[in-house]
Amino acid sequence: MLTQPTLEKLCALRLRGMAEAFREQQEDPEVHRLSFEERLGLLVDRQWNWRANRALERRLRNARLQGPACVEDIDFRTARGLDRQLVRSLTAESVWVREHQNLFLLGPTGIGKTWLARADGQKACRDGYAAYFTKATELFRDLAMARADGGLRKLLYCLSRVDVLIVDDWAMAPLADGERREFLEICDERYQARSTLLTSQLPVSAWHAQIGDPTVADSILDRLVHNAHRFDLSGESLRKKRSRKPGGGE
Repeated sequence: MLTQPTLEKLCALRLRGMAEAFREQQEDPEVHRLSFEERLGLLVDRQWNWRANRALERRLRNARLQGPACVEDIDFRTARGLDRQLVRSLTAESVWVREHQNLFLLGPTGIGKTWLARADGQKACRDGYAAYFTKATELFRDLAMARADGGLRKLLYCLSRVDVLIVDDWAMAPLADGERREFLEICDERYQARSTLLTSQLPVSAWHAQIGDPTVADSILDRLVHNAHRFDLSGESLRKKRSRKPGGGE
């Protein structure tokens, strides 16, 4: 049997995982001891895994998580207010995303909020959900640019549809009128349909003043705080602790 035409057809059909497995089977004399059904099963499994891995790579790339953070590496030994049982129950199969719940990671700078947010986002991607990480300043800058070039509707639509929207350093500065109204629109579209993760150095009680307009602030917080899990982190900056280690490593 000529294998090259078969390989070319598999690649043309975008069955590259199956093509790779078929090529390996042709080079392995032991594989001929398997039945046709067993060999076919191996080919299908390879294609399935290849496609799943490609999809995961795409989700991680689009999420812009910028780091190797993962929930398996969360440090529960350092006292900072992390409830191990709650964290594990929420991240198991990303149940908080499946239930369209929100997460707030609150606390002083250096306590690990951004790292935890990226770890939660990475776990969501591994569980098949789409995530998007952005700092609040970048988010509002992107919205302003989209407003100026006519792409605001498209950007708002994309932000409203992603399964997990992660906004880092939320409410660090007062919001302008356009910013709070556009953020309200995002929250309104995501309410009880998607999950939002916010990190902030300020407590939730201070967010109302930062948003500004009382009516808009009430509307935003009503959509965010409802059905949200809040982690109030405290303790010494992890960055300072690590810098005191020999060599300043992790």
